Amino acid sequence: MSSHDELVSKAKQITEREMASYAERTKASQAATERARKVMPAGVPSSFQAYDPWPVVVKHAAGFTMVDVDDNSYVDYDMGFGALFAGHMNPAVHKAVSEQLADGTLYVTPCELNAEVGEILADRYGFPMWRPTNSGTEATMDAIRLARGVTGREKLVKVEGGYHGHHDEVMISNKPGLDEAGPADAPHSVPQSGGITQGTIDDVIVIPYNDPEALDRALAAGDVACFIVEPVMENIGICLPDEGYLQAVRDICDKHGTLLIFDEVKTGITAGYGGATNQLGVRPDLITLAKSIGGGFPVGAFGGKAEYMNYITDGTVLHLGTYNGNPLVMAAVKATLTEACTKPIVEETVARNGRLVDACQAIIDRSGIPAHTVRFGAKGCITWSASPVRNYRDYKATDFDLAFAQWIHGINRGVLLPPGLDEQWLISVMHDDDAAMRYATVFDEFVQELVG
Repeated sequence: MSSHDELVSKAKQITEREMASYAERTKASQAATERARKVMPAGVPSSFQAYDPWPVVVKHAAGFTMVDVDDNSYVDYDMGFGALFAGHMNPAVHKAVSEQLADGTLYVTPCELNAEVGEILADRYGFPMWRPTNSGTEATMDAIRLARGVTGREKLVKVEGGYHGHHDEVMISNKPGLDEAGPADAPHSVPQSGGITQGTIDDVIVIPYNDPEALDRALAAGDVACFIVEPVMENIGICLPDEGYLQAVRDICDKHGTLLIFDEVKTGITAGYGGATNQLGVRPDLITLAKSIGGGFPVGAFGGKAEYMNYITDGTVLHLGTYNGNPLVMAAVKATLTEACTKPIVEETVARNGRLVDACQAIIDRSGIPAHTVRFGAKGCITWSASPVRNYRDYKATDFDLAFAQWIHGINRGVLLPPGLDEQWLISVMHDDDAAMRYATVFDEFVQELVG
């Protein structure tokens, strides 16, 4: 048996034991899930929240802590995939929303907060015009429609393994099985859900991340409205762009008259004060935001160059929504960006995450396990492979048995991570040093048992 085979065998033993422990310590979550399954498909409000045997059901959250219905306490490293970068119940956000409650929650007519938030986003990201939405899905949907309206073209390009929300155009090749994904350098467009029309599938061209030549080929016919991409992929752990990749993407889109959309729904302000766009130095034509800008409230936004956003101004492209820019959420966004997540606070949080990543990498180096750490801004992850992940096919080659064993081991010790094996941790502005380093302590315990 090889050393790797021995690790996998030990990981499966750990998983079996920890699954039994999980079932024993979450009996109230089991009962709550069984109740919910009678009125909701899979017993959850969003399909990704369903996992075996049942999810943790939460009753309280504050700061960096969540408490489930069994009264188990967790340090939250999920933080809503970035939506809670300000932390649970951040005092500044709580105060702003409480004050706005006294003045109303929904006007369905403009309020001064709309312009205030637009000005804050313009200053922070450098794009002059913005529109609010209610989610990241809406933001990417509206940005794609705008790109089509500007260019008069219908097709779009996305990368294999990329996630941009759950509207039909982007529910293509998010996590395709390799048996249907096609060649690595020319992936097939694989629908991830029933109900997506063949016409929609045909309008979406899928390419590998970190492959500028593939993008050039995809745009060569001159019929692509936009290339939508996360500047740093965060649907397969953390997948960083190769040196020069994003600038090559920018140049290729310009060459073919295709608009470049950066999806910063996940990176957002977790990447640093001005997001991945400012951290990495390449500017798209349009940008989408959500999650971290809202302080835990449902919000999205898209912005861009005035020459493109003016297609909405003149009515060529419609952007609508009853709840868009509602004052309650706008109050939360303003407080998040101006009080909870200021530049010094964000920089301090990113540094705290760096110390956590370094501690985890030291554990890996000391043990010799086939893994490595990746960081970007206030996020980090442990990738269970010895070599870097550059695209979706690399991600599919990582060791899921080891990853799952680490995840379930952590849950039972109060380390709450996202249910997928492809997500990353987030250190919020409310995690202190002890809370951040708790992850490394539990990871060290897991590794010692794995290799012992």
